[in-house]
Amino acid sequence: MNKIILCCFLLITMLRASAQIGVQQVFCEYQTNPIGIDAQRPELSWRLISSKRNVKQAAYRILVADDSLLLQKNQGNVWDTKKVLSSQSIQIPFAGKKMSSVKTYYWKVMVWDNYGAVSSWSKPAKWQMGLLSVDDWKGAKWIAYNKLPDSLYLVPAIDDTRDKRWHQGKDTLPILRKAFAVFKPIKKATAFITGLGQFDLSLNSVKVGDHFLDPGWTKYDKHALYVTFDVTNTLKQGNNAIGVMLGNGFYYTPGERYHKLKGAFGYPKMICRVVLEYRDGSVENIVSDETWKATPGPVTFSSIYGGEDYNANLEQHGWNSAGFDDHNWQQAIVVDGPPKLEAQMQYPLKIFDEFSPIKITHPKPGAWVYDMGQNASAIPSIIVKGNKGAVVKITPAELLDSDGLVTQKAIGTPVYFNYTLNGVGTETWHPQFMYHGFRYIQIEGAVPEKEMNSGALPVILDIKSLHTRNSAPTIGTFSCSNDLFNRVFKLIDWAIRSNTASVFTDCPHREKLGWLEEAYLVGSSIRYNYDIATLCRKVVRDMIKSQTADGLIPDIAPEYVEFSKGFRDSPEWGSNGIILPYYIYQWYGDQQVLAGSYDMMTRYVAYLEKSKDHILYHGLGDWYDIGPNGPGESQLTPKGITGTATYYYDLTLLAKIAHVLGKTDDEKKYTNLSEEVKKAYNHTFFNKQTNQYGTGSQAANAMSVYMGLADSANKEKVVNNIVKDIRDHNNRITAGDIGYRYLLRVLDDAGRSDVIFDMNNRTDVPGYGYQLAQGATALTESWQANTTSSNNHFMLGHLMEWFYSGLGGIKPADNSVAFQNILIRPELVGNISEVKTSYLSPYGLISNEWKKTVHSFYMHTQIPVNTTAIIYLPASKNSLISEDGKSVLNRNNLKLLGFEKGKALIQVGSGRYSFAVK
Repeated sequence: MNKIILCCFLLITMLRASAQIGVQQVFCEYQTNPIGIDAQRPELSWRLISSKRNVKQAAYRILVADDSLLLQKNQGNVWDTKKVLSSQSIQIPFAGKKMSSVKTYYWKVMVWDNYGAVSSWSKPAKWQMGLLSVDDWKGAKWIAYNKLPDSLYLVPAIDDTRDKRWHQGKDTLPILRKAFAVFKPIKKATAFITGLGQFDLSLNSVKVGDHFLDPGWTKYDKHALYVTFDVTNTLKQGNNAIGVMLGNGFYYTPGERYHKLKGAFGYPKMICRVVLEYRDGSVENIVSDETWKATPGPVTFSSIYGGEDYNANLEQHGWNSAGFDDHNWQQAIVVDGPPKLEAQMQYPLKIFDEFSPIKITHPKPGAWVYDMGQNASAIPSIIVKGNKGAVVKITPAELLDSDGLVTQKAIGTPVYFNYTLNGVGTETWHPQFMYHGFRYIQIEGAVPEKEMNSGALPVILDIKSLHTRNSAPTIGTFSCSNDLFNRVFKLIDWAIRSNTASVFTDCPHREKLGWLEEAYLVGSSIRYNYDIATLCRKVVRDMIKSQTADGLIPDIAPEYVEFSKGFRDSPEWGSNGIILPYYIYQWYGDQQVLAGSYDMMTRYVAYLEKSKDHILYHGLGDWYDIGPNGPGESQLTPKGITGTATYYYDLTLLAKIAHVLGKTDDEKKYTNLSEEVKKAYNHTFFNKQTNQYGTGSQAANAMSVYMGLADSANKEKVVNNIVKDIRDHNNRITAGDIGYRYLLRVLDDAGRSDVIFDMNNRTDVPGYGYQLAQGATALTESWQANTTSSNNHFMLGHLMEWFYSGLGGIKPADNSVAFQNILIRPELVGNISEVKTSYLSPYGLISNEWKKTVHSFYMHTQIPVNTTAIIYLPASKNSLISEDGKSVLNRNNLKLLGFEKGKALIQVGSGRYSFAVK
């Protein structure tokens, strides 16, 4: 009997424990155990779990210590918040003792929920500080092999090949080394380093980390980013050696081969501090200075646009290891560098997918073409065997010409890589400082392994395409019963992957520039799929650094070259300076980014206020819309509409931002100014007789509705005109880069996802399906998938947002921050019978799966702890609605709010729910 009672007691205890709240994961500055952060008040967040429903956090306690043993004893000698009555579980600013550079801090959190349950402490986490001031570099100097003459300094860059400076200057791509000894047991070793334009760091012949193209691109005359590595396990007792190889990146862009621009901040250089913390408490610093050695390396040409050459005969075996004889090397020289160094906090680029050839052709003597099957941002990798001095030429391209050879006509030519063999065994090589967008690889100077060869030419034993991208984690999933939409999702995703680098590029080949409109227009799509919070923060910093003295935010950031007219000053592009920071706040609850960029925002609005009668007529307009002419600047929509509507949107957002930041006077100022702009806009563009804006194009009407420019009395009429225009065009897309996202949002918000389905569930007219029908494997620049434009461009990828928010139904409620208040409102359209989607929000996983049959509808939904949701089910008052097998009317942990436009509205808290509608 006692055993039975004991078992029952243990069972009840286990069930109660499983129902309690727990801390699932903790984050500092959006990352897990980050190193090298330079935020003085880093923000802490956590995700919670509970098997119970309707769970919210009621209080928390954070402990931060500078010793892990103290944390184990529940002592927070750096910060102890005590019990704080608050539901806030994201973006809590550190408010403890002043922190020191390089030092590691340990932390954990516990929480109380609204049922009175208390969590256990979270697993211990940590962060390591970076270098917070110039003095923290401990005398480290910028060093190089040679120095760019002042006469060749070229900032901003030029884009006119007729300029006499185009072919002046030629840099050397160096390798640098430093030998040092370790004679005491090491507790921890950290490297703080950057090399411009790009660097590869090695210790004792081993590459440090798995990054590609460090550091992230910046406006180098203003600042550069340094990267932090934990190198504790790479060092050894006794002699050690640091090796650094440098490439050009955007720091120096040579004029040879293909070139979008020619610029020169300087020749390649580096700076580093390696901190050795010994177990006895002492500290030693290895810093870059004139005692380092430098010599030309095996990379003989490096261009972020034109390619890379590598001569294996110039390799010096063991150059980055201890004991190497470097007496023939010269002493490194001390040079100047960027005025400010900041920590690289966005995720680094890395190498991901590997593609092997799906087809090999021989279109002409001496040329072999390998079809890698996927157009992606990538680098070619070869394994080759041949005679010393033989040169293999590798030419990447997106497309083939009529003869079956690669063509770079649309994306800039010539771009190629040369590899010179040393003739010693089997050789493996891939570029280190340049990537390109391509599907095809053309090989000249070598033959495939299976081909007959007299021995004169090298043999390609293996060839791959190595996809490179920003390593932001994937946090979303989507699939549905419509095969075309699944393939469209993949099409868009490959363009997003290929253009998410250290900036959001327009394309991975021709320009590689951070065109700003994409960051906010397609950003809403990307953030469902990838954790881009830190990259978005970096883009904001790029805009701050690129803003001009008169307040202009140029179309690209970092602004390496000053383009002319609308390609530098277009409101739809520059307004990213206001829209993106606000979206970051909306998506992630980040108020720091609003405060840090507020000056930039107000200065840009002041720049736009110079407009005549509040109407902006300049810029590019609805770029790449479908009109009577070839794609380019807006054809169907007046630029005054896109520019002024965006300006008005800026003002409304800036008023909201001022409110969040407690700037009451500014809030009133921008609210009043927005009303003046709205009045002028409607007076200029609204036709009261037809209830249309401007030309009545898809973009014109949709932007007017979405931005809130259409009065409530006219809004429905304007939406009806949008639908009519689409139907009159046989459900064809005409909106372009700027207007299409707003078209989708307005239709979705109006409950007209049926129109979105009809526009996109086809392959016969320009659009996503048409691109697939033309053989595209990544989203193209033009709706028409023409061969004169880029075939890897993500600027039209707005449909991905609808896949998640429309078909999947996962979207934030109005005025919700970081998805704390959620709407689950799936749209049942067309022939789609099943959808599965999930999104890992700042609060936790939101998932929704639904399936419909002839007479029934089933939906399984997960809502994270500390959030609430309103769930929309396709139902009427006569429908039988059940949850977990019981009528919703009899469920205490959810509430039927009523019925609206053929949907039942049910309010729920956190938990898992299974609905059925008969």
